[in-house]
Amino acid sequence: MSKPRRAVPARPRRASAAGVALMLGGAGVLLGVSAGTAQAAEVAYATECIPPAISGLPPVQGTTKVEITAPAEAKVGDEVEIVWKFAQAASKNPNILDLEANTVQPTGTLKAAGAQTGDIAMQGPRENPPIPKNTDMKLSDMKGKLKLTAPGEVKLTPDAYNINVNKPISTDTKCAPKEAVKQAATIKVTDGGGNSGGTTGGLPTVIPTLPTSVPTGSSSPTPSESETGGDDGGTSTGGGTGGGGGQTDFTGKEVQVPYECKTPIGDKNATSPVQINARKSGENFDLTVKFKKSVMDSPADIPKDSVKPSMEVALGGADKGTVHVEGPTNSEDIKSGEPIEIPDLTGTYKPGASGESTLSPGVLTIEALGTTTTCTPAKSEVSLTLDTTEQASGASGGGSAGGSAGGSAGGSSTNGGLAATGAEDHAALKALGLVAGTALLLGGAVFTFMPRRRTR
Repeated sequence: MSKPRRAVPARPRRASAAGVALMLGGAGVLLGVSAGTAQAAEVAYATECIPPAISGLPPVQGTTKVEITAPAEAKVGDEVEIVWKFAQAASKNPNILDLEANTVQPTGTLKAAGAQTGDIAMQGPRENPPIPKNTDMKLSDMKGKLKLTAPGEVKLTPDAYNINVNKPISTDTKCAPKEAVKQAATIKVTDGGGNSGGTTGGLPTVIPTLPTSVPTGSSSPTPSESETGGDDGGTSTGGGTGGGGGQTDFTGKEVQVPYECKTPIGDKNATSPVQINARKSGENFDLTVKFKKSVMDSPADIPKDSVKPSMEVALGGADKGTVHVEGPTNSEDIKSGEPIEIPDLTGTYKPGASGESTLSPGVLTIEALGTTTTCTPAKSEVSLTLDTTEQASGASGGGSAGGSAGGSAGGSSTNGGLAATGAEDHAALKALGLVAGTALLLGGAVFTFMPRRRTR
């Protein structure tokens, strides 16, 4: 009697050489590279980063550490993908504010030399975790493509890069090598008969520059004939008769106001020419405050309805207190490099005393992109003197005519003058917006306000 045979599982057939070749060839097609294992190498180089001019921050010296990944071998005609990974950016997020997630995007340039030369545009997605202030920047990997055109060795070296933050306004930090950079990768290119091409992928970064001059504004109106200049750089002793002789319009004297401003990057001083005019309406006066010669080019993109100025006009002489005046927000987007005109600040003065009352530019408040800052005159400069008649509930007695909302907001904040508003844009470059607002209003003194770069 014969024993039943034991079933033996069939062995899998070995893939034929042709099959292996097809699979490898398919993988090559998927990778977009005909041959060669990817290689990665890290290089470090001294770097200088220039913060946005609008921030007023000085250049930063640091070290960039970069890892470049590229195929070790390829053929002429191949289009290879190259990856730039930041092991370390040269600059940190300044100790001003936290950056929100997905607001930072890097772009850069990779140099090709050897058998093929050119600049390879690199770009990363706008993807980042939240970046707290005074911590390392977290930058996404950048990618670019290179069409190989000649056999030989193509050597790849990292070069300059740019860090863009898009909220609440778009700003760029430009970083460039301060020493010769070592090559990070080499592609050995064999003759594959491919067509010549060039570099592709990525997008160039266009960065507007801060204007080097400030256009002058309109000429100052001539003060009223009844006004005469006083001593101590701006005291006016005329200013009309408060209705006597039928005069209704009163033109103030342009005075140079030395402002001391509180900002997140420290205390800043700026002198701005200001003029206060008045029109009599019954026994009250409609005031108009003009910032003279404050036309300038915008140093950054500024969205509409994002900057609002106001002031507390200081009263003296017979009357006491302040008068609140304010201007409208910017009605349209202001693009970088476009001229900006500062709106007039207006309000109504209701006299609280009879006699000669003086009006001087007072505390300036700037609400910009969800933040508030203040600029306080270092000394009082009288722009206009009026003959006033006491009105019920007027300004005299230390009250603030029209209120003083915002007059001191931010001045006592523990973070350098920023008010905690809780606005949507509060967590993203709020300080830059704040400085932008101050620069707009003090356009004539913008270069005093923003420190120059250090001379090396």
